[in-house]
Amino acid sequence: MKLLFLACLSPKTGNFTTAERIRSHIESAGHICELRDVADFQSPSDVAHLLSQNPPFEGALAIHLFKAGRLLLDIHLPFGVVFGGTDINEDVKDEQKRVVMEQVLLKARFAVAFTEKLKEEAEFVLRVDELRVFLLVCGLRRVKDPLYLAEAFSEWHSANLLNILIIIGPKLCCCLCRAAGVFLAQERSQQELHAAIKRCFAVVNSSVSEGMSAAILEAMDLRVPVLARDIPGNAAVVKHGVTGLLFSSPQEFVHQSRRLLSDHELRERVVRNGKLYVEEHHSVKQERETYKKLVDTLHKA
Repeated sequence: MKLLFLACLSPKTGNFTTAERIRSHIESAGHICELRDVADFQSPSDVAHLLSQNPPFEGALAIHLFKAGRLLLDIHLPFGVVFGGTDINEDVKDEQKRVVMEQVLLKARFAVAFTEKLKEEAEFVLRVDELRVFLLVCGLRRVKDPLYLAEAFSEWHSANLLNILIIIGPKLCCCLCRAAGVFLAQERSQQELHAAIKRCFAVVNSSVSEGMSAAILEAMDLRVPVLARDIPGNAAVVKHGVTGLLFSSPQEFVHQSRRLLSDHELRERVVRNGKLYVEEHHSVKQERETYKKLVDTLHKA
């Protein structure tokens, strides 16, 4: 992978030393890392032009959310950021700079903080927790149709950068990397997946066909709202406006998502009813007892 790495490279400074150390780590892993001084660029368009050259870069990294990160706002490649310290401690006090840094952080695939204190400060001053994460749990299979919402969601994200869609599951490819606001994540263990569900705003199902979606039931059980495509398998579990919300087009998905964002009573109702539905119809204890009885009948036969 070929990466562009932007940093303030004034000689004999901490940023210079840090950038060189990170560059060596990246190259030791077999990647190509071109380290450039932010002073070499006048605007984000200069960086976008460089990234388009042959052989093309495949990603970028920046130290300092404002000085370097702002230069990546116009690019259409995945990038990560490293907090510089002065960005969070000083530049954030400037309202115009803070707005730019929020935009950078929203578009970044990851952010690195060298200390827990710096991470906590960044979360506080840059409102990281205000992100509304819509989580789609699936693999890249035709029946799961993970691309169904990508274009509509990307347009919605462009109007409100706080709304993002994360698609998590096995066998994902890079075809969504250029959809703004849509991110890919590899499959996780059940424990990690449940932690992700608990932190998201809503769980999404866009499948063409479903028997019974485990992700939908898990979300209901974890008291997280569900937005599901209106197909028989989903509609059997998700009663519109009662245990979740159904949609039949990408545009309707955006409409129902906006309802969920603005109507707190609706959100509380579907969360409460979803939890009750799972307890009544899909109790783990009841399921265990049922299968025990069924296996007992085989044994007696």
